[in-house]
Amino acid sequence: MSHTAKPTALKMGIPIPNSKLGLWLFLGTEIMFFTAFIGSYIVLRLGSRGWPTDTHDTHINVILGGLNTFVLIVSSYLVVVAHEAMAQKNFAKARTYLTGTLLLAFVFLGIKSAEYYGKISNDILPGHIAETSSQAVKKASRELEVVVRDRFAEYTTSGVVPTDRPNDIVNLVNQIATLPSVATPPEGVSEGTFNALKESAPVDAELFRQWMNLHQHIVANVSLKVPAIGPEYLAARAELKEGEKLPELEYAEVTSLLTDMKANEKYGYYVTKGVFEPHPIVYGNIFASTYFLMTGFHAIHVVVGMILFWLVLKQGSKLDEKWTDFVENSGLYWHFVDLVWIFLFPMLYII
Repeated sequence: MSHTAKPTALKMGIPIPNSKLGLWLFLGTEIMFFTAFIGSYIVLRLGSRGWPTDTHDTHINVILGGLNTFVLIVSSYLVVVAHEAMAQKNFAKARTYLTGTLLLAFVFLGIKSAEYYGKISNDILPGHIAETSSQAVKKASRELEVVVRDRFAEYTTSGVVPTDRPNDIVNLVNQIATLPSVATPPEGVSEGTFNALKESAPVDAELFRQWMNLHQHIVANVSLKVPAIGPEYLAARAELKEGEKLPELEYAEVTSLLTDMKANEKYGYYVTKGVFEPHPIVYGNIFASTYFLMTGFHAIHVVVGMILFWLVLKQGSKLDEKWTDFVENSGLYWHFVDLVWIFLFPMLYII
């Protein structure tokens, strides 16, 4: 007769499914992930005097941000109801509420896309923002150069101005300026295209001269009231006394010039479309970087949640109790996504 004790039955250490335990561990890493972002933002925000808070500068839309907050809160409620319906084996009801959650997720991303478009259309992007007056002036000049190159490209790509150096706009302007005196179009160019560009040639040549004048004044760093090159510039320098210098180019002069150019009936449309308002935003690039980083990663998490809900809805009428834990875990993930936005909204939109 053996006196060996019977082995004790194994018991679960934590009375929850392995899937839920795994999800909580995963959410722990996600909490650390977003905590690093949020903590870095707080340090940068508090350590940067003059941080952009004017919504006209940052193009932050508080109303849209608040609406998105409401959308996520409602979607979290729908997930709770869907999980309750799964527990009650009311799978049709669960599908209905999960469909509502998925639709609200699309609404959230749609609103976020509208916000992103507002910033992109105003060039509020990392690395694109001028933070000082001099940077704003140089940025406006670069954008105006792009406008000129785009206009000149119409002449070269159409064949109206044949050249083997289409990017050399300094030489192209001479050919374009003399185009009105050309009687017949080059071979292979239609009469309509030739006449249209022939008519716009003086306007585009004048647009080039305006940009080149600004560019020369930026290089010489002299006021627009003073010639930047040529004999007149040399004469003005010769008249200076010892220790004196020519008046420097001012930000207000450039903004006034661009305002006049945008109001020009002939080429104002192209300038308005291609040149952003040259408004310097202190710490603008750090702001844009943190904004797009945090909201972008949050949007990725929203998409992941949508995929999880889609996998459930894909089952259709075959949805059964085997998916109950999956719905619960997906709901926990979605609540986390909602909670992250609850932190991001006041930090980015209100404070």
